[in-house]
Amino acid sequence: MKISLSKQSLQTALGNLGKATPTRSTIPILNTVLFTAKDTLSLRTTDLEISIIALVESKINEEGSVAIPYRTLSDTVNAMPDTELVIEADEKNRVEIKTDFGSYDIAGSSAEEFPTTPQVDNKKEIQIKADVLKRLIMKTSFAVSTDELKPALMGALLEVGENSIVSVATDGHRLAICSRKDYESAGYTGDVVVPRKFLHLVLPYLDEQDEAVLWIGENHLTISFDGVTAFSRIIDERYPDYRSVLPQENDKIVKIDREKMLAAVKRVSIYSNRATRQVTLKFAGGKSVITTEDSESASRAEETIDVEYDGEEVSIGFNAHYLSDILSHLDTESAYLRLNTPISATLISPDSQQEQEEITMLLMPMRTSGQ
Repeated sequence: MKISLSKQSLQTALGNLGKATPTRSTIPILNTVLFTAKDTLSLRTTDLEISIIALVESKINEEGSVAIPYRTLSDTVNAMPDTELVIEADEKNRVEIKTDFGSYDIAGSSAEEFPTTPQVDNKKEIQIKADVLKRLIMKTSFAVSTDELKPALMGALLEVGENSIVSVATDGHRLAICSRKDYESAGYTGDVVVPRKFLHLVLPYLDEQDEAVLWIGENHLTISFDGVTAFSRIIDERYPDYRSVLPQENDKIVKIDREKMLAAVKRVSIYSNRATRQVTLKFAGGKSVITTEDSESASRAEETIDVEYDGEEVSIGFNAHYLSDILSHLDTESAYLRLNTPISATLISPDSQQEQEEITMLLMPMRTSGQ
């Protein structure tokens, strides 16, 4: 293989490909980027869950393929000024990078060792406005679980209907739902659980697109942007029935200033127990008292803010990190907290929904002393 290309085009491609390169892997070939020079030059990386292919503008002097260590190549290219590169690999997969000012030798690997490209069989299309898909991801992906013992929760559920699309994420402590009605099916209807890593991978590209097209297959999904195609395994696990946990009798409704509550919770939680991060919210007489106490460090904090609530007094404990996360992902000045008892789930929502959209958050309480 022998190719010529610019430093800038290779650097851009490697930046995209790094998102599917594992930081640590016991499988050495996964730490490489596969170069395939035929009619065009394609570069591919994978961590076995996600694969990315980038097409790079180049001059192909000799066809061939080779796997080059990603980190060494990326570090070398990033340290170079703008220049033209010639990359050549021999039959023993020895790679030489040549520039006007020097040359660099790298031990490559056979392309045959590199995992094959995922096959998206029986694929069906989801065509969606890029800003809609971005909002679905942004408003829910923060609640995706990182617990490998709960594989179904390590992704967001996409419910695709003929005239609606819903994104759902939960880690068992909090639940985020964002539904949109400004959507029409282009061929696929059904449910698919999309891994968290894939959701975060596609976000940066959505700012540069008007439309996004996802292809759903039996085991994989794929999305394409300008010169970049990303593949991901679908999480083949049954997603829990989230609708069954949504409370129907939360009749204690509190209207809060979202930013004031968020700021107060963040300040008070500095004094909370490092393990539980518990804060207690008491609502009564148009006020909310936010408190925490940590016997281990002999610390305590309390703040009071105004709220709109004239019901009977109620106190409820929350993990401050989870509560702050939810409030941070709402973008209205005010929000509603709908409560029932100190040990039942609380519903949190913006005080006004955007047109064609509905956002609902759920947060499980923590038991406070005396409960």
